[in-house]
Amino acid sequence: MANESNRRDFLKTSSLLTGGAILGSLPFASKAATGKSGYHFSVNDTIKVALIGCGGRGTGAAQQALSTKQNVQIVAMADAFRDRLDESYKNITNFLTAKNLKAADGTSKLNVPDANKFVGFDAYKQAMALADVVILATPPGFRPSHFEEAVRQGKQIFMEKPVATDAPGVRRVLAAAEEAKKKKLNVVVGLQRHYQPNYREMIKRIHDGALGDIVGGQVYWISGGVWHKPRKPNQTEMDYQMRNWYYFNWLCGDHINEQHIHNIDVANWVKKGYPVSCQGTGGRQVRNGKDDGEIFDHHIVDFTYADGTTINSQCRHYEGTYSKVDEMFLGTKGRVDSFGQKSILMDYKGQPIYTHNGKSDGNPYQIEHDELFDAIAKGEYKFADAENGAKSTMTAIMGRMATYSGKVVKWDEALNSQIDLFPDKLAWDAMPKSLPDKDGFYQIAVPGKTITV
Repeated sequence: MANESNRRDFLKTSSLLTGGAILGSLPFASKAATGKSGYHFSVNDTIKVALIGCGGRGTGAAQQALSTKQNVQIVAMADAFRDRLDESYKNITNFLTAKNLKAADGTSKLNVPDANKFVGFDAYKQAMALADVVILATPPGFRPSHFEEAVRQGKQIFMEKPVATDAPGVRRVLAAAEEAKKKKLNVVVGLQRHYQPNYREMIKRIHDGALGDIVGGQVYWISGGVWHKPRKPNQTEMDYQMRNWYYFNWLCGDHINEQHIHNIDVANWVKKGYPVSCQGTGGRQVRNGKDDGEIFDHHIVDFTYADGTTINSQCRHYEGTYSKVDEMFLGTKGRVDSFGQKSILMDYKGQPIYTHNGKSDGNPYQIEHDELFDAIAKGEYKFADAENGAKSTMTAIMGRMATYSGKVVKWDEALNSQIDLFPDKLAWDAMPKSLPDKDGFYQIAVPGKTITV
């Protein structure tokens, strides 16, 4: 019964994922920000945006929002660090100049005076209050509180994946997602494959039975590593971890959550549900220095779904090795080996069932913003991605629980875990829960000893 409920919940959610259902007219709750009520029907109406999180992904999302056909204007920015905000402001300015993008009245699409540049842990609240739409792109550990506040203020929302780093955070997002639905607030999550034409077309046909029943598959994010920010003299531990957020679980959730969620989410999408259990292995083989925080450099997980199907998941960060970011699935009638530019559903005699040539497909990062702002401009309530975003995030977190503990982890126990990774206090002189030892190394999970649920 629980498994069937899980499947029904997924289908209810996924019916909204790609804009397939218009649920009603959109109430603009941010009347104070727009100076009026009603919808943005005219090209001369300005859709006001607040950028929360001014790193590379936030800056990119802002540029994509400003590249839509609607009269979009960024009116507020917020980040924990002033230097990151200033760098983002400069990059967006240069982007608009290079693209010659201007507001409908000829003014700049980046209208953020110094008074609307907010810095600090609470900066997001002030920035949100000035906008119709918020872009949430801080490190994922902050996503639950930021999403809750955006829903409370009645904003339309684009938020990056993943949407949490632990089970308590996922539960907060799920609760806020229900409130967003009640308020008819559009929510798009940056799992952009749901807005990518080849994925949409291929998975539609898979769901229509082109491959029969899906009985197995593999999903991959195997690549090199990411950046480091060297520790500076007299730098507080909070500042250091915030600058190096990728390497700390309260901020990132490990790379199985931060990156590999994309591929894990595709497995859930194809299977029309979420796994009921998983088991796996992982560790630190090549990335094990003082500056590598507490995360693993590889994870291998078997996710088992309600019908008994197992999807194998692999992610790793090894420089100078074979790389693959893709998904493949086996059905009773055929298979898909790749969702690359030329995607093919193939039967077991080697004959194509369907071929999608994505050479002329649009950029999915742009499409997700195009469709969101089109709905907002038309006053439509069309997107409710938060529930799926939270449950795919939970799938990745469950995988981390399995690799860290070496145990079989079940969905219900993972989702109900009380382990809260977030610091008890947010301040530059406050201490996160994970701290280095006297030699500068952080405690690393040990399978068989580490408790994760």
